[in-house]
Amino acid sequence: MFLVLFRNRKRDDLDVAAYQADAARMEALARMQPGFVSFKSYAADDGEVVALSEWADADAARAWGSHPDHARVQARGRSAYYQDYTLYTCDAPRTHSFERPSA
Repeated sequence: MFLVLFRNRKRDDLDVAAYQADAARMEALARMQPGFVSFKSYAADDGEVVALSEWADADAARAWGSHPDHARVQARGRSAYYQDYTLYTCDAPRTHSFERPSA
């Protein structure tokens, strides 16, 4: 398992419709990539967004990161969508889980 965590804040002058269209297109494209496992995105009350994607391995995540369509939208993100962002990656994270038994 390989995790990618993308923390970001959008620009105040964001073109919301353009951003949403690109985000939906990129999520659909990511889901079709070899090694894709899951994607979730969460927004905090203060406007920060955390997006978490899970990949089979680092090679699959890197391939997605360099996909030509994704690379073009990443550039658009830096020029038009994001005020700031930080990308974290984690290979083979230590995992703990809990599941309540069915009653």
